[in-house]
Amino acid sequence: MSLNIVGISALYHDSACCILTDGVLRAAAQEERFTRIKHDPAMPYKAFMFCLEQAGLSITDIDCVAYYESPQKKLSRQLWSGHYNGSEELSRRLDPARPEREIREVLGFEGLVKFYDHHQSHAASSFYYSGFDSSAILTVDGVGEWATTGYGMGNGAKLNMFEEVYFPHSIGLLYSTITNYLGFEINEGEYKVMGLAPYGNATYADQIRKLITMDEKGQFRLEMEYYDFIGGNKMYSEKLCELFGKAAREPESKMGKFHCDVAKSLQLVLEEVLLQKAQYLHSVTGSENLCMAGGVALNCVANGNILRKGPFKQMFVQPASSDSGCALGAAALAHVELTGERPQKEKLQHVYLGPSFGSKEIANLLDATSFINNDFRDDDEGLLKEVARLLADGKVIGWFHGREEFGPRSLGARSILADPRRTDMRDRINAMVKKREAFRPFAPAVLEEHAGLHFDLNHPSPFMLETCQVNSTIDLPAITHVDGSARVQTVSAQTNPRFHKLLTYFNEITGCPILLNTSFNVRGEPIVNSPEDALKCFITTDIDSLILEDFIISRKNNDLDLLAWMIGLQGKTSGIVHDVYTFI
Repeated sequence: MSLNIVGISALYHDSACCILTDGVLRAAAQEERFTRIKHDPAMPYKAFMFCLEQAGLSITDIDCVAYYESPQKKLSRQLWSGHYNGSEELSRRLDPARPEREIREVLGFEGLVKFYDHHQSHAASSFYYSGFDSSAILTVDGVGEWATTGYGMGNGAKLNMFEEVYFPHSIGLLYSTITNYLGFEINEGEYKVMGLAPYGNATYADQIRKLITMDEKGQFRLEMEYYDFIGGNKMYSEKLCELFGKAAREPESKMGKFHCDVAKSLQLVLEEVLLQKAQYLHSVTGSENLCMAGGVALNCVANGNILRKGPFKQMFVQPASSDSGCALGAAALAHVELTGERPQKEKLQHVYLGPSFGSKEIANLLDATSFINNDFRDDDEGLLKEVARLLADGKVIGWFHGREEFGPRSLGARSILADPRRTDMRDRINAMVKKREAFRPFAPAVLEEHAGLHFDLNHPSPFMLETCQVNSTIDLPAITHVDGSARVQTVSAQTNPRFHKLLTYFNEITGCPILLNTSFNVRGEPIVNSPEDALKCFITTDIDSLILEDFIISRKNNDLDLLAWMIGLQGKTSGIVHDVYTFI
């Protein structure tokens, strides 16, 4: 009999579900992709049903559901923080019985439920999928139950977290506080601050250093007079504004040199703190390997800095390092507890773990709509050569193929692609396609075997989790950030053969084995999940052509303004609830 374990992360943000069968990861998905509610915190019913279907299982086949944190410990921290005001809604949200109750009532599961600490789940999500026999472990986020940073060691099936830093002292909350001060949304705008940093100078690094004090071993303290996230309405106090000599930026208002300099200063201090604590972790463990997880581990600039300047020779970062990835960690911990054995001994090679849609299903959809399309079902080579030609001609492509990625990065399954050599391409996609801030950079996808010729990178980087310098002889303005860096995805023929072939054909035409690759969504929406989602995004943006598996849908061949008017999408980029079948 197989052992089937479901991992769940839910009820805060980024809810997700996964299934392990005998320790092998079969499926994983985030609830937001199905509900179209970004960072949907709900118990992931739709993701759960997908995972069951993908694994060919029914709910009675599930032996255990593993939940990613301890509700009782979390409640104690929430009560200490003064979050409870007596309201009925808050009582429901803070109820420590809620996770198990919703696992029973929403998911309909009647069997064994196990709970694991938040940072234990983060640690397991990295170590057990790293392929390392043994490794040091560093987890860094805003806050779990009480822990905000964890130091540990994994060896075989054993995982020991030997030191933690506790709330309110948090590197993640330091970064979120400055994110809030700079006028960006918490748990969303941290990426923007990282992207803004290279435009500035570290003029305010000394002020940032006043916000945090380094203590012995792995410890540190936030200087709380500068913060107001305990019971306050914002992350920062007025004393922080006094420290910088300027009021906080209003959301969506103009940014200036000051804001760029603060972002750069924050990024520099973050890198200093993480490097110092990584060095401490190495001194304790003596390991050559480092595993990282937690929301801060998605700071790819800091990751690259740790690998280049730190004492570790190899590093694995969980691709879904935020709370969604805790579903993988909780499931792995349950597997170890129930079997005494380590799950998934091999390194996680890819994150194509979500839904896929067959060509017949897409053909039926297109037949029921007014879209004119070109059908390449019997000509894979012809499809890829045509898409490569369109890209070489400067077209922006919506690319929808295979199983969807798990985690925040689009890696060639749900991607927007373009020619990285064109000077206007970044501004065009930011303004007319992604509809987001002009300063934000785009990432390159490069043939794995060519990566070292164009980037300062000597190892595969399949998950876009570190930055490096661009050293190509080809001018690549659309993917080269202002500081000469790029967040690289290396593409392997083994893990994504169709995307690899597309890059190969593009290279044959242009002599460039690199494409601009960004997530297939617009600002404020999750990455597209289904063909219907892709069609809606295509209609409401300036994407030139949409590739749905074996079909090419060209903007020039379709009156998309008319179609948008027909279904009420004109001018909309979020909150779309119309079904594509109303196109008929």
